[in-house]
Amino acid sequence: MLVSSHQGSFMAKIIDGKSLALSLRENVAEQAADFSDETGIAPTLAVVLIGEDPASQIYVGRKLAACRKAGINSIEHRLAVDTTQEELLTLIDRLNADDCVHGILVQLPLPPGLNANELLNRIDPAKDVDGFHPVNVGRLSTGTEGLIPCTPLGCMMLLETVVEDFRGMQAVVIGKSNIVGKPVALLLLERECTVTVTHILTRDLDRIVRAADIIVVAAGSPGLVRGSWIKPGAIIIDVGINRITNERGETYIVGDACSEELSHAGAYTPVPGGVGPMTVACLLSNTMKAARHQYRALAPMPVDQEAVSSN
Repeated sequence: MLVSSHQGSFMAKIIDGKSLALSLRENVAEQAADFSDETGIAPTLAVVLIGEDPASQIYVGRKLAACRKAGINSIEHRLAVDTTQEELLTLIDRLNADDCVHGILVQLPLPPGLNANELLNRIDPAKDVDGFHPVNVGRLSTGTEGLIPCTPLGCMMLLETVVEDFRGMQAVVIGKSNIVGKPVALLLLERECTVTVTHILTRDLDRIVRAADIIVVAAGSPGLVRGSWIKPGAIIIDVGINRITNERGETYIVGDACSEELSHAGAYTPVPGGVGPMTVACLLSNTMKAARHQYRALAPMPVDQEAVSSN
């Protein structure tokens, strides 16, 4: 673990998600250029946005801009809020069948009345760049090749900047969602951590967290994790993104951990600027990975000329 000290006490390292995300985006851009030169096609992501939710529109805009910078082609499908489930399923089927589309992303949350699970499960697992399809979830749980959810993948990359050997470390995950909590727990188990999965209703949560070397908090509860919960040298990955309005009416973003109380930690991710940038960068990486795998699957098998001539 990379930790600096000052007068015998820990001085927490701030894990720079922006810098790591930039490096990953640059790597993806190089891969995309090589892929296009080799195959004559561009890796392509299709993004489906239903309705006019302002936050979703901002997130989609950022993802599309990131695609452009990385040399990934993007196709945007903006649909009316009254689009039916059947119309969406038809669109997903069409994108699944399109060999020029390598990744499919349905922006969540969906408007009321639409079944997100049915839509996500309809996406071809090979094009499921969010990593939410049951097939990819199963591959993650068994440690086999698949597309990993973007935020948990980003969490692990951030941890790798400050952890040299995960084996035997005590990890506590706060949050049990299918998007972050469960998959990040599986990834930590794969690295041979001893993992405890908790949530905001867990009894004696503070006591459990105090024993942890690694804490990943994704509870959606601002300031949940206090400095008194953290043992010296522990690492905190804060996935929380909470909008807070102060008494002057000013809105700002805070995480699930009290960052001003973490000076004795080994390292922690800031909010904003920690996990968030990595989520988008990992989406690009997953799209590139999906494009390579699909191209190999569709490429014609080489002909054994010796065998042909002998026949």
